[in-house]
Amino acid sequence: MVMTSRKSRTKPGAPPEDGSGPKSPTDTAADVVPAPHPAPTPTPEAPDMADAGAASGRSTQLRPAPGRRSHAMLAPIPDTENAPLPSTPRELFDALPPLPLRTEIINGRMIVSPMGTPEHGRSAMRLCRALFPLIDEHGWDAFTGNVDVCIDGPHDPIIPDLVLAPLECPRWGDRELLSSGLLMVAEVVSPSSIREDREDKPDIYARGGVPVMLVIDPEDGPPSVTVLSDPEHGSYQTVTRVTMGKPLRLPFPIDFDLDTGIFLG
Repeated sequence: MVMTSRKSRTKPGAPPEDGSGPKSPTDTAADVVPAPHPAPTPTPEAPDMADAGAASGRSTQLRPAPGRRSHAMLAPIPDTENAPLPSTPRELFDALPPLPLRTEIINGRMIVSPMGTPEHGRSAMRLCRALFPLIDEHGWDAFTGNVDVCIDGPHDPIIPDLVLAPLECPRWGDRELLSSGLLMVAEVVSPSSIREDREDKPDIYARGGVPVMLVIDPEDGPPSVTVLSDPEHGSYQTVTRVTMGKPLRLPFPIDFDLDTGIFLG
């Protein structure tokens, strides 16, 4: 089928275990003998490493616990100690250190998520392989989930699952491709990204001037593939959806007949 359109509850507490409940008739004052207070012992978190080293005859160097930062590591550095705090999502994004996570700004919300599943990445790679003859013919660049796109206007960063771009695509800074210079983006819908991929990102890409967007949706019933094109006034004017397995024409500037059966299995 091809469709083209325009436009806890808290658990009760346990019985007291500190002897505050009713005593048995055999309990008397004479039976109560105060226990001697034990001598304090060092806690496991703070052993006396210097004494231990002296006793063993070896010098011991104190080190911070693994995974913890010392106070010196947390102190501001001269370049940032007087810098103002981020006031926009973009400024917060720029202030972050490199993260091994997918970090995007979608409609003013910073979304941090883990990388996709193998099935998710497989769909993006199958699309990339299908487009290889076209990429080689035109000398285009292709990226699968490993490049940031800067949306023209708000300059919000987004990471599409696949990007097609000319070799000399303009950039925002050193590492982000400008959306208005792209040829096509593709998103693979996952259970956690249904809203963003189906509702939010099409308008974001259209406002950013991306000519073509492809949505691979295995979460649809039945699974589907949708191509959106002709961005105008902040939305795509032409939308064509097919059941996964049917052929789908990718319009200009791609001009390619895609066999969507590659996404099955």
